[in-house]
Amino acid sequence: MSNELSKSASELLTNIRKKGPLVWNFSNFVSMDIAANALLSIGASPAMAHAKEEAKDFSKICKAINGALTVNIGTFDPYWQECALEAAKHANENNVPWVLDPVGAGASEFRNQNVEELLALNPTILRGNGSEIMAVAGIAGGGKGVDSTSTSNDALDAAKSIANQNKIIVAVTGEIDYVTDGTKTYAISGGHEMMTKVTATGCALSCLIGAAIAVGEDKLLSTSAIIGIYGLAGKMASEEAKGPGSLRVHLLDNLANLTPADVSENVKIENA
Repeated sequence: MSNELSKSASELLTNIRKKGPLVWNFSNFVSMDIAANALLSIGASPAMAHAKEEAKDFSKICKAINGALTVNIGTFDPYWQECALEAAKHANENNVPWVLDPVGAGASEFRNQNVEELLALNPTILRGNGSEIMAVAGIAGGGKGVDSTSTSNDALDAAKSIANQNKIIVAVTGEIDYVTDGTKTYAISGGHEMMTKVTATGCALSCLIGAAIAVGEDKLLSTSAIIGIYGLAGKMASEEAKGPGSLRVHLLDNLANLTPADVSENVKIENA
C-alpha cells in the first residue's frame, strides 16, 4: 500500500475515534446487534431508529453533528420501505451522506422495487456483494437469496456502470473489494473467508462505511479505507478464533483495539 493511502486509512481510524460520529441506521433484524456493536467498537455512535415519524428529527441531528445514514433493505416490509424513503429524502434535504445496502437484490420483485426507489434518491454509497451489485445493474448475477454466487471481479464492470449512471460511489465486496466512482477505482485486499460464516458481517460493514463518510471528506477513499480497516480486523480475528462464534467476538475486539500503526502497516489499498 502506498504511503499516501496508508496515511489516509490510519487518519480515518483516528478521526472516527476522535469525533465519534452518529450513524443513524435502518438496519435489518438480523444485523442490528452486530452492526451496532461494530460501530461502538470502532468508536462511532449507533442509532437504530426506523420510525417514519422520527426521520425529520434524526436527519436534523445528523446535519447538526455531521452524522450519516445507512439503509439496509434486508428485512423490509412496505411500512419500513416508506420509512426508509422518508429518511433518505430528509437526509438529502439536509446534506447528510447516506449508504444503501441492497441486501438480496434480485431475489424478489419487492426487493428490486425497494432498491429502485431508494437508488433514485442518490445514495452517497451503494455497498453490496457481487450478485447484489450485478442485480442492481440489471445483470443476471445468479444470486442465491442474500448470498453471493458472483465474485467481486465479476461485478466490477457493473459497479462502474452504476456509479457512472447514478453519479454515486459503488463498493462491491468479496475476496477482493472494489470501490469506484466510475472513473477512479480502488482495490482492497484483506478479510478472511470465515467472516462469511457469521451472519450480517457485510451489513455491519455498510454501517461502518456510514461512520467513515461522516468524518472523511474524500468519500471514495474513506470508503476504501474503512473496508481495509474492517478486513484487517477480520483477518486478525480469524487468527485467534476457533470458529465462527469466537470470530464474532474477536472481530469486535480487534475493531476496538486496532491502532493507527496496525492500519498503516497492514491495510492494503491499491489503484485498480
